[in-house]
Amino acid sequence: MRVGLDTSVVLRLLVGQPSDQSATAVAFLDAVHRRGDVALVDDLVVAESYYALQFHYRITKVEALSGLRQMFDSGEIVSTGRAAAVLSLPGLATAKPGFVDRLVHASYTSAADRMATFEKAAGKLDRVEVL
Repeated sequence: MRVGLDTSVVLRLLVGQPSDQSATAVAFLDAVHRRGDVALVDDLVVAESYYALQFHYRITKVEALSGLRQMFDSGEIVSTGRAAAVLSLPGLATAKPGFVDRLVHASYTSAADRMATFEKAAGKLDRVEVL
């Protein structure tokens, strides 16, 4: 069985708060693995988590990206899209375009021939047309 984790679960796993929900999330993930099931996280959940970590939990961009990358590097959670690959890019915390823009780009270029944007920084990426 494949189980998709919502943003609320991912955040509890990453920040450990509130502690009762964090413990429940950890126990749930452990049970998933004991059954031989796979825990999945969608790119939209990764993007939501990235912003929530910074806005609600006041975690720096570097720490948020690192935590999300470690989530996939551990092998316990599998990315359903391009997030794991984008998170592995060097210098992502200061890159222009940034993480979410690169995530959108990776998604589009896997499904389309080109991406159109008004964002000049995105012009640095392959197969992008800046309007």
